[in-house]
This record gives sequence, structure tokens and C-alpha cells, in this order.
Amino acid sequence: MKLIQHGAIKAAALSILAAATTMAEETIKVGVLHSLSGTMAISETSLKNTALMAIEEINAAGGVLGKKLEPVVVDPASNWPLFAEKARQLITQDKVAVTFGCWTSVSRKSVLPVYEELDALLFYPVQYEGEELSQNVFYTGAAPNQQAIPAVEYLMSKAGGGAKRWVLLGTDYVYPRTTNKILRAFLHSKGVADADILEEYTPFGHSDYQTIVANVKKFAQGGKTAVVSTINGDSNIPFYKELGNQGIKATQIPVVAFSVGEEELRGVDTKPLVGHLAAWNYFQSVKNPVNAAFIKKYKEWAVANKIPNAATVVTNDPMEATYVGINMWAKAVAKAGTTEVGAVRKAMSGMTFKAPSGFTLTMDATNHHLHKPVMIAEVRADGQFNVVWKTPAPIRAQPWSPYIEGNKGKKD
Repeated sequence: MKLIQHGAIKAAALSILAAATTMAEETIKVGVLHSLSGTMAISETSLKNTALMAIEEINAAGGVLGKKLEPVVVDPASNWPLFAEKARQLITQDKVAVTFGCWTSVSRKSVLPVYEELDALLFYPVQYEGEELSQNVFYTGAAPNQQAIPAVEYLMSKAGGGAKRWVLLGTDYVYPRTTNKILRAFLHSKGVADADILEEYTPFGHSDYQTIVANVKKFAQGGKTAVVSTINGDSNIPFYKELGNQGIKATQIPVVAFSVGEEELRGVDTKPLVGHLAAWNYFQSVKNPVNAAFIKKYKEWAVANKIPNAATVVTNDPMEATYVGINMWAKAVAKAGTTEVGAVRKAMSGMTFKAPSGFTLTMDATNHHLHKPVMIAEVRADGQFNVVWKTPAPIRAQPWSPYIEGNKGKKD
């Protein structure tokens, strides 16, 4: 009798195990690799939320290849070496088909060797410094010619105030330093001397901007000055507060930010910042039906999922880039009929998606970057933005900047 009972229990256990294995095979695991704690959580948490929303939406429409997507969320906690460890875990242990993640270039540089070694796919949703091209990464944020260069050209123009002197202010890591290397070379090409460029960096999490902002005011006494900010993470809050404290108005010294959008301004009194600028490829304030639906979906998702301060959630550029990337990947898998990396990579070539920006975005056939519109907008008193300049159509990314020596002839 005991033998029969034991056999029945064993059979039932095997049956449960087989069912669990079958269930696992019926889902496609998707990695979400974003800092949910530490200095970058202010920016990255909303990208995790967007990824989960997009996955829910795809699943509600039937999933991919008849299977539901199963998100695997990890928190590298703004710790750059931990990004590589978590990426390896997602690929080798969790067996994800793709990863959506990273914000800072130092986190992307940390995980890149892992994705290349294991021939896995990463979708990177944030503007960056370029000077990189990997078969294992799809870059859905902007290259410098889709953000940084047009922003500086705008500030040089009559409409942008005709700046003659430049403050390049950033967080001390690869993205701000490389972007500013490109911008310095670009400014030189326009006849700007080094004496008219002030370049300064602060560590991640820096909070005392009193001296730096005072130095900017002093530097601006030498002529019409603009500030280009590549400050990242929660340091933006004390920086913008100090601009307000010292009475720096956009009409006097305009600041254009490349890493500040609607999400970062949620924690700031934006009334003193009215008229300061941001350069992106999307803003929540853009009016079109696709964007209206995107905003509505996210607000409803935030409430349904009890996101902190759900009543005041906003959308921003890297959220749009995350949303576009996940939907493009899903379309590519459907087209390829498999999640196999080589087949998906091939299917992504020339893939299009009607984005909340109002433009149909195309994944370049060769360089793994999106063709994107460029928008420059002014901060409003309510923390939203008014677009003051934009390209009439999406432009092709140039990963290898022509202003960096040695890039001539590099294929993109």
C-alpha cells in the first residue's frame, strides 16, 4: 500500500513538474535591466514601468508567436559593475530572449561585453554620445547629430539667442565627457575659441551647485553665454534649484539639457526655470492621436498598478524610446517566426513603428539606430515643455561623429 502511495505521489510530482516546464515554455522571458534604487532611480524607474506596460499591452493582444511575454525585472541599483553581473544572470540563468535596459553610458559599456560574448540582444533607450556600434545592441535613443549638435546650432542662431560663449556642464563619466569632446570640436569648427568654453564635471549624486552656478554667472559677463547640461540623475534637482536661487533666467543665460525631461522636473519648482531648454526626440506636450493614446494608457496603467504619485505621472523621451523598442522587437520576432538572435536582428533591419512623437520611426538597415525627429522645447511653469523648434522629418543617426578625429571613413 505504501509503495502504491509513494508511486502515486512521485507520479503526481512528475506531472506537476512537467506542467510547470510546459508553462515555462509557453512564455517568452524578457529582461528589464534598470536602476530602481540609487542616484539613477529618478530617471530609470519610469522606464521599467513603461516596459511592463508595453509587455502587458502586447500580451493582451495575444502575445508573440502565440506565447505571453514574461518580464524578468532586476535592479542593478546604479552600481555599474552590478549591471554586467545582472545582465549575465538574465541571459544565462533566466534565459531571457532580449533585454531592455540601461540609462547611463557607463552602465551600457559595462554590459556590452556580456551581450557580445553571449550573442544576446540589448535594446538601449537613451540618448548617448555615439562612438559605438554593436551587432548586439539596438539604440533607440538619439545619437549626437539627433540631439546635441542641433541644440547647440539652435542656441547659436538668432532664434536661440545667438550665444557666443559656452558652459559645458556634466556628470563625470563617459557620456558627458565624450559628448562635450564632440561639442568642443564642433564649436571650434564654428570659430569659437577655447577661452570662450568653460567645461566642468561633478560626480554622480552631487548636490552643491552654489559655487558652480556662481562661476557660470561670472563667466557670462564676458559675452552672450549658454549652458549645455549633461548632468544625469538626481543631481539635476539641486542644480535647477540653484539656478532658481541665483536668479538665472533663460533670457540671460539659457540652459539646454540633454538628460532632463518631464520626469526629472516633477521634483522641482519649475516657475523660475521657465524658458530654459531641453533637446529630445519626443515631449509629452506633442499633440497627435498616437501620443494622446500613449499618455492615457500610461496614466491608467500607473493608477491600476498603484505607482507612487500615480496621479501626477508623466511621459518622456526615454519612455517613448523604450515603448518603441519593445514593440519593434515584438514585430521583428513575429516577422522572423522565432526569438533566435540572428533572425530577429535581420528582421529588425528597416522595421518601422508609428511612435507617440507623431512620426513613423525606422530602424536603420545597417547601423542599429533609429531615424528620429529632433525637438527643442522650453520649460513651462507646469513642468511640461513647449516645442520651439523641430526637424520636419526623422533624421538618420550618425554614430561616428564627423567632429571626432579619426572617424572619417568609418562606416555606420
